Amino acid sequence: MKKIITLIILASLVSCNKNNDKADGYGNFEATEVTISAEANGKIEYLKLEEGDILEPKTQVGLIDTTQLYFNKQQLMASKSTVYSKSANVLSQIKVLQEQLKTAQIEKKRIQNMFAENAATKRQVDEIDGKVSVIQEQIKSVETQNAPIVNEVKSIEVQIEKINYQIQKSKIINPIKGTVLAKYAEPNEVTAFGKPIYKIADISEMTLRIYVGETQLPQIKVGQNVTIKIDAEKEMKSYQGTISWIASSAEFTPKIVQTKEERVNLVYAVKVTVKNDGSLKIGMPAEMWIK
Repeated sequence: MKKIITLIILASLVSCNKNNDKADGYGNFEATEVTISAEANGKIEYLKLEEGDILEPKTQVGLIDTTQLYFNKQQLMASKSTVYSKSANVLSQIKVLQEQLKTAQIEKKRIQNMFAENAATKRQVDEIDGKVSVIQEQIKSVETQNAPIVNEVKSIEVQIEKINYQIQKSKIINPIKGTVLAKYAEPNEVTAFGKPIYKIADISEMTLRIYVGETQLPQIKVGQNVTIKIDAEKEMKSYQGTISWIASSAEFTPKIVQTKEERVNLVYAVKVTVKNDGSLKIGMPAEMWIK
């Protein structure tokens, strides 16, 4: 009889210990989700991605029609060539005048030497000086004509660069490595600037956001390793996690956490980084165990 009573007491103690075995924190997994939107207007020529695909950064996954931009660019390049031909004509005039100026300056030097030796008159000196001045003024006049042509060329070049930028933005480039969570558009659909195309997130490493009480703060610190557990078919599955952030100020416990009594308590948010083996999903509940 004594033996039976002893066994019953031991069983009760074990049962009580098991029931009091509570986790140090509860929360849900999250990841940084990025929505990729169109940066151009037009028909989507192609979009090579599906939900669940893992994409590499700086990879082109789609293209928005650039036909109109291409024609606009060709038109501007033709205008640039026309303006360049005008400039070439002006520059050829300047070159002819510069040759004339060179000849006149040689003649001026010769006459000045002759005048010094009384072999030329003052009138000849004045005439050659006037000729040199006239040619110099002609060169200035022609250069003035070329200035607006040069500015027009620069203006066209800026417009071409603008179209090149628009063509580049018509390419749908994936910005980060991650898994496609949702696809909002299909090839041949017409999209517009700012319209979402797909959503992506890097879920190779998940973040568990949990809330702990003030009395638990001395037990944790940034960089500390903790155990993370999730529900499994037979028993809870464990992961190794690292505390990456602890809130500097308290807040009221979110409504999703535990009982009504616990929701009115002040707690501190904590983020734990966990390597994902493929089982962890965004929004999945989990527990944190410090020991």
